[in-house]
Amino acid sequence: MKTLWTALFLLILQFFTAQENEVYADDIFSFEENKTQKIFTDWTRVRLDPGVNAQIVDSLQVNQQVMILKKENAVLKLGERNANWYKISYQKGENTLEGYIWGGNICVGYRNKNGYDFLFGLSKTIDRKNKEINEIEKQNIAGIKVLEGNTLIDEVYFDTGRGEELSSAAFNIESNHKLQNVEFTLKAMVSGEACGIASYDQYVLFKGKKLIALPQLTNVGDAGVFYHSEEFIFPNDKGGIPNAFILKVEDMEVDERDREKKKHSFRTYLWNGNTYKLK
Repeated sequence: MKTLWTALFLLILQFFTAQENEVYADDIFSFEENKTQKIFTDWTRVRLDPGVNAQIVDSLQVNQQVMILKKENAVLKLGERNANWYKISYQKGENTLEGYIWGGNICVGYRNKNGYDFLFGLSKTIDRKNKEINEIEKQNIAGIKVLEGNTLIDEVYFDTGRGEELSSAAFNIESNHKLQNVEFTLKAMVSGEACGIASYDQYVLFKGKKLIALPQLTNVGDAGVFYHSEEFIFPNDKGGIPNAFILKVEDMEVDERDREKKKHSFRTYLWNGNTYKLK
């Protein structure tokens, strides 16, 4: 009987250990089958099977177009990025090849305009010291790359979400917002899509084949309790001023008597046609 109870205990322990160690993919890396995507990371390894120990059969360069054939159940965690493996097909010369790649190396958004390809993806996780609590924390780094054909023209990198904050992403091209010498503006967004989970907006100006990242915007809130909102007022917006963009910050919290308390602040950044600086 003692042996039976010991065996049962070990079985239960293994079950809960497996549950604790189970890795779930971030929704930002969920790609639909039978749709094309693009490679974000240079030298992305193509494997014979879905796993880091599988044989490497090829490698793909940034901006390579691939077709998603199947989303595998296997999930790999690298740093703070959790992504499924995908079976893909792709062209190499006149040949159509197949293999498996890790979803974290795929763009989470891409656009084309005026002959340029703009790619948005999560590039890596770094260790960064939090001075407030004097501890090392994991921080995901995102990036935007611009290519002309297969030639990388420029790239910029910035902080982005992790964990529950990696629920969805959006990547769009907007007007130049009447900023001098700017061809157009790129906007990358990563969202947690849940109460108390932050979302991040990153605006990047494109001018003269250069990418210029503006200060990042963070928005977070819990319905009926608090919110923190950040937005830019550009020259073409109501209240905008020429040759500048304004950072508007609004905070609200509900006190013990259910009264809303709001605070507003504004920061003006001057734009001279090439760079910006805080006024």
